[in-house]
Amino acid sequence: MSQQRALPQSKETLLQSYNKRLKDDIKSIMDNFTEIIKTARIEEEHQVSRSTQGEQDNYEMHVRAANIVRAGESLMRLVSDLKQYLILNDFPSVNEAINQRNQQLRTLQDECDKKLISLRDEIAIDLYELEEEYYSSSVCEPSDLPLCEAYWNCDSLDSSPPDFSSPLVLEETASSNNQIHASPHLNGGGMVEHS
Repeated sequence: MSQQRALPQSKETLLQSYNKRLKDDIKSIMDNFTEIIKTARIEEEHQVSRSTQGEQDNYEMHVRAANIVRAGESLMRLVSDLKQYLILNDFPSVNEAINQRNQQLRTLQDECDKKLISLRDEIAIDLYELEEEYYSSSVCEPSDLPLCEAYWNCDSLDSSPPDFSSPLVLEETASSNNQIHASPHLNGGGMVEHS
């Protein structure tokens, strides 16, 4: 009783109407069933003929059976309305279900964050070890270049032919050519001397 008084007026009126529907439908079923049982008794004397009385009783039983079915369907609709009312207005249960789902999703998010952090740390360690190995190797000279640029520079020095447009290569080529093709000097004896 105290719970119903705490409810708003519209909800209390709705619950009272549900209660009235329930009582009316149950009373209708009971009354119609009682009348069907009364009709099933055979009485000896009637003012009308026996066949006419039988037809009347048959018709009355069909009507009362239809009333019982109608009351049963009304009870089924009442049950459906009560379920719908409970689902739509049971806010504590809905909130609890939402909170449980939020908790599950937060737990899943924390697990994913922890896995991502550990993966990041492992990748950072592996990258550091790879860079240390790369810079300490004798294949390429260590430099201040980033790893990818140092790799391409080292790769181009190993595999490509010399670029003669570069001034360094031109100087080296010219000095080696000068040493090989230096003009001979003649000394007093007619001997050829290379400088």
